[in-house]
Amino acid sequence: MIKKLALGFCTFALAVASAATYHVTLYQPSVINGSELQPGDYKLEVDGDKATFKRGKKTAEAPVKIVEADKKYGSTSFKYDNGSDGKYKLQEICVGGSKTRLVFAN
Repeated sequence: MIKKLALGFCTFALAVASAATYHVTLYQPSVINGSELQPGDYKLEVDGDKATFKRGKKTAEAPVKIVEADKKYGSTSFKYDNGSDGKYKLQEICVGGSKTRLVFAN
């Protein structure tokens, strides 16, 4: 009984640990997984290997890989790839105040 309870708690804790919410501000039009997001404030929900950008009724989803750095990032920063179509494709977000780097699949 205690082993089942402990296993259930560990599973729950792991599920909670893999889900996170961030608030990010995009300062330029950004393409994520084929969807173009306009500049503005977004709620970014990361659950496992899926990231969801939300702003009002607009949402965009993308596969994401979470990478932990050795030390905390001083501020939130973005890495883009300027595609041949002239649009900025979001590749990474380093979350300020944390050791979390979100890497988006192309």
